Amino acid sequence: MSDDPESCPPKRASRRTFLKASTGLVAGAAAIQSLPLAVAENADPELARVSAARRILVKGGVVLSQDRQVGDFFKADVLIEAGKIRQVGPGIAAADAAVVDAANHIVVPGFVDTHSHSYQGVLRSIMPNGVLDPDYNRDVQANLTPAFTPEDVYAGVLMTALGAIDMGTTTIVDVSQISHTPEHSDACIAALRDAGIRAVYAYSRGLGPASEYPHDILRLQRSYFSSRDQLLTLALGAALDAKIFAMAREVGVPAVLHMRNDSEALLGLGRAGLLRPGDEYIHCTNLNDDAWRLIRDSGGQVSLCPQIEMAMGHGMPAIQQALDFGLRPSLSSDHSVEIAPDLFGIMRQVFTMQRLLVFARRRNGEANLPPLVTCRRLLEFATIAGARCANLDGRIGTLTPGKDADLLLLRADGFGLWPLNNAPGTVVNLMNPGHVDTVLIAGNVRKWRGSLVGIDRARVMRIAEQSRDAVMRRAGFAVDFLG
Repeated sequence: MSDDPESCPPKRASRRTFLKASTGLVAGAAAIQSLPLAVAENADPELARVSAARRILVKGGVVLSQDRQVGDFFKADVLIEAGKIRQVGPGIAAADAAVVDAANHIVVPGFVDTHSHSYQGVLRSIMPNGVLDPDYNRDVQANLTPAFTPEDVYAGVLMTALGAIDMGTTTIVDVSQISHTPEHSDACIAALRDAGIRAVYAYSRGLGPASEYPHDILRLQRSYFSSRDQLLTLALGAALDAKIFAMAREVGVPAVLHMRNDSEALLGLGRAGLLRPGDEYIHCTNLNDDAWRLIRDSGGQVSLCPQIEMAMGHGMPAIQQALDFGLRPSLSSDHSVEIAPDLFGIMRQVFTMQRLLVFARRRNGEANLPPLVTCRRLLEFATIAGARCANLDGRIGTLTPGKDADLLLLRADGFGLWPLNNAPGTVVNLMNPGHVDTVLIAGNVRKWRGSLVGIDRARVMRIAEQSRDAVMRRAGFAVDFLG
């Protein structure tokens, strides 16, 4: 046997060793507040002032609240107090608040990505032309995934979560199918916590004899999810298996599962009374009408990832089927081994594809066609529909007084956008992640004027690169860098 640890199977690390190794990689906004004031001021006095403030006034932006009762505004303010939205409207007076100038910005709720295999953040673009079967199932699921240690999981999830924040996604549903050991699961949660993102951790299956899925969810719930008032919440990544659904029901968490082709198995779970409101169904390609009715009538939510579904061969994205059955689909990126986790691009994909298919039906002489989706509706899919799918719509998804302050300032004065003529259209059809100027999660600044906050950038990038190299060596996988 080789003495090179990278050529050996993954070793089981202790929780103490792993958590000690991860300390100090990331410092969120709360940590910045605890620095000596002179240090924060020397770095950026305005950021230091905003980070330390109990009340923040986002002033003078175009505000798209996504809440019909609140409304939208050509020019308005958002007052944040103790991490929550207190008031939205023009001319808010708050003399004691730290002011964030939002002139020439569009202010929207943070995006919600409802399906991310986040541990794969160190595998970005390793198969740019791959298909689901055989490429992804053979190379990622069967070969690379077993080679991840807890340290590699931490690096992958951290890169995914930080990348999401950088691109305007404030919440993810993490379906990391990497729970080979309890330490692998702990690593997922530690990385989500350290990144400062809001996340639903959908505890999912692993590989190998040391996996304690699904029963380890009881330990995870006790250890990490004792409070509902926190950024991380818990779900159970499931399969079409009555025992797994029964475990979700026992623990009292939603089930999150991939749904493709197998309508009859889902209908069987429905007949057994195992489905609950808030369960999440991913992809939903090639389902029959009875399965769609069951998802709707049981209170299920749908997550679509059209770019992956089209590029990798999952099937025709089920955009119109969801709409026809009265569901408002959420949007997701799936993984970045092939496609960017970019909600701007995904919104555009859905916008153009739904309209293309309706136009094709019109050309074929069909009557009573469904309405064309609008940019305003697509922004809904990426925000409040995502929050609803994540069972977080009472806390996020709209700029509503009383909700947590998860919001984006999108810079709108670039030459590719100016002059502004329609705010939802600008966000959905003209913008990209480069326009994400500032990101707040629960009122904490996670990105400021174009840069992530509190990140040891060089160290994070170094551990990601080292984990990428280690996983590739263990798996014997060669990256085609220029192919």
